[in-house]
Amino acid sequence: MKLTVEKFLKESKGHPVIDVRTPAEFEAGHIPGAYNIPLLSNEGRAVVGTLYKHEGKERAFIKALELTGPEMANFVRKAKEISQATGSSRLYVYCWRGGMRSGSMSWLFNTAGFESHTLEGGYKAYRAYIRNNISKSQNIIILGGYTGSGKTEILKEIGKRSQAIDLEGIAHHKGSAFGFIGQEKQPTSEHFENILGYKWLDLDISKPIWLEDESRNIGSVYLPENLYAMMRDAPVIFLDVDKEIRIKRLIKEYAVFDTALLQQALDKIYRRIGGDNHKKATEALKNRDFYTVADITLSYYDKAYLYGLNKRNKNKIFKLNIDFDDPKKAAEMVLEYYEFISPIHHGYN
Repeated sequence: MKLTVEKFLKESKGHPVIDVRTPAEFEAGHIPGAYNIPLLSNEGRAVVGTLYKHEGKERAFIKALELTGPEMANFVRKAKEISQATGSSRLYVYCWRGGMRSGSMSWLFNTAGFESHTLEGGYKAYRAYIRNNISKSQNIIILGGYTGSGKTEILKEIGKRSQAIDLEGIAHHKGSAFGFIGQEKQPTSEHFENILGYKWLDLDISKPIWLEDESRNIGSVYLPENLYAMMRDAPVIFLDVDKEIRIKRLIKEYAVFDTALLQQALDKIYRRIGGDNHKKATEALKNRDFYTVADITLSYYDKAYLYGLNKRNKNKIFKLNIDFDDPKKAAEMVLEYYEFISPIHHGYN
């Protein structure tokens, strides 16, 4: 049975979702939580595609049968393994456009005793659906502040009381040149958007959604254009945290890592901090003088952040002084402050 994106995502909760596209397509991006049982290999898909282009649909179809026929037993075997691991014999299958690949695999799974459903419009429809859903959001609130302000930890505390999404957590990167340290491999920008969109479906878009202030990119991952545009136009609660507090936080966070990684990050911003500052920071790092390293790098990052902040509508920037390092307490202050300024910022919408 073919299901719309909305029904497919709703009904597949707790059941295996099977992506039958090639491993390369799957790696680039997929519905979060999906398993990959490729009907064709990367090479096989290329061969079939070439035949379709030059010799027509019938010749390509026959070649696809030749390639997949011997693998049918393996497809069923893999589906059974997934079914046993998840405790469900109901499978939700999709391909790129919801056409021949998902239809063929769904038929095979049904024949093998599974209850199989396909996604109408395929992965392409899912992508359009999540983008459209994010675009409907009208009440985004940005948590801003200089590097080392503890925004991510405060955002997580806000998320226990309100709606919040940790963009850096999804991106596996903390945004700065040092942001890759201690993180997993970053997803592709496409898959980042898939995960983000999937999480966004659980939000009430009529209520406030808290996000941390970010650049257009977080490491190698780029924010969706529509979301970034909304973030730039949204009100910002700017956390004004003393530099000494921020330096101590950064030391606690990064001094535990190999200094070679810290040096690698310093080298990335060589031109931005200047040769003399880079030399001083490098020498300080060798001596494990993390205070000096943090002080030098923050001078650059503070200027860079202030430059971006000044490009925003000043009427939508609300400063909140934080003179302590306690994410839970800070989150409570932020939410109380938001309630106070809410009538004000809505007046500018």
